[in-house]
Order: sequence, then C-alpha cells, then structure tokens
Amino acid sequence: MKYIIVFIALLLCSTLLYSQSVQDLISEADNYSSVTFENQKALDKLLQAEKMDQNNFNIQWRISRSYVDIGEHLPNKTDGEKEKQLEYYQKSFDYADKAVKTKPDSAIGYVRRAIANGRVALFKGVWSAIDFVKQVKADCEKAISLDPNNAAAYYLLGRTHAKLCEKSKIIRWPLGLGWANMEDAIKNYEKAISLKSNFIMYRLDAARAYVEEENETKAKEYLIATSVFPKQDEDDDTYRKEARELLEKIK
Repeated sequence: MKYIIVFIALLLCSTLLYSQSVQDLISEADNYSSVTFENQKALDKLLQAEKMDQNNFNIQWRISRSYVDIGEHLPNKTDGEKEKQLEYYQKSFDYADKAVKTKPDSAIGYVRRAIANGRVALFKGVWSAIDFVKQVKADCEKAISLDPNNAAAYYLLGRTHAKLCEKSKIIRWPLGLGWANMEDAIKNYEKAISLKSNFIMYRLDAARAYVEEENETKAKEYLIATSVFPKQDEDDDTYRKEARELLEKIK
C-alpha cells in the first residue's frame, strides 16, 4: 500500500510539473509575441510546448498567431520569398483550423482563422480568392456570436466590408459579395474602437473609411488621437506614420 501511495504521489507531481512547463512556455511565448515582439522566439516556444501537448487549444491558436506575425514581415520580392510567405499564412490557417476543431465554442479560434484566411486572400488578390473572403466574414460573425465583446472580430469584419467596397456593388453582386458596404464597415470599426479604444490600427482604418465617406472631421479626430496612444503592436510606429501622412493629405 505504501508503494502505491508513493507511486501516485510521484505521478501527480510529474503531471503538475508537466502542466507547469507547458504553461511556462506559453507565458514566455506571450511575452515574446506581445511585449518584445520577437515572433520567431515566440513560435519556437510554442512549437516546443506542442511537442508536450499536441491537442492544446491555447497552443494551437497562438501558433497560428505567430505564423501570421512572422509571415507578414517576411520579404516578398522574389517568387521564392512570396512562396515562403504564403506557406506561413497557410500554416497559420492550419493551426487556427485545428483550434476551431479542438474548441468550437471559443471565439479566438475563429478570429485567428479569419486573420489567416484574410492574409491568404490579400496575398492571392481578393478578387481571385472569393471563397477565402466569404469564410472570413463567416468566421468573424461566428466569433461575434460567441463573444459579443471581441474587438478583433468586429475590426476584421469592418475591414472586409471596406476592402470589398473598393469595387462597385455592380461588379461584386454576381460574385456573391454584394453584401459589403461602407456603412457596415464603419459600424464595425466603431464597435471595435468602443471595445479597444486606444488601438492605433483600428483608429487608422476607421479614419480611412471616414475619408472615403467624405467625413473628414471624424477622420481627423481619429488620426490625431493615434499620436498619443501607447505602442501595443509591433507595427504601431508604421501606423502612426501613415496616420500623420493621411492627416496632412486631408488638411
């Protein structure tokens, strides 16, 4: 009996250590991803954690995030570089899809899949990747139904509407994309901003939409605001520069 108790105690300790080590790797990855913006290091930690727990939802969606974060900053001048970038976006989709299947009642999996599909669509060209665009919309709407306070889902949905509105409805309608409109783009941008008011990218894209709608007063308000927000994304310096340039253009 004594040996059985010792064995159980050792088993419980090893399980606890295993769990902590996985969580430690996830925490380190989060710091690399969101604080120091060292995306490859974040991915390395997550892939290490995946070897210990292959069906972990929290690892899967984070790996999807890392592949996009790395992919969007890869060089893409040559055909080889473009293929590499697309490969990262497709890996991002694969892991997001795994996350959705692992935990279909969580919004973040659908958001990550929408982001990955959106990147693939932009890479291929929206008008030659119509099915990807439709899936982005479906995943954003599903995420919102699961989590009505998910700012990223509203932003992605707004951006999808805005991107499609670059072509007239007459052209989009036969393709099954007639639903897109600038009113919904702005409505979704505004909802995202209400949930995450100091995120520069949201304000910048909302300002662009207001410029399209000839509401320069509102656009200026949002562009000016971006100058005082803290850095939360590795591309915020670029977004701030773009905001200044757009502000100068519409003054």
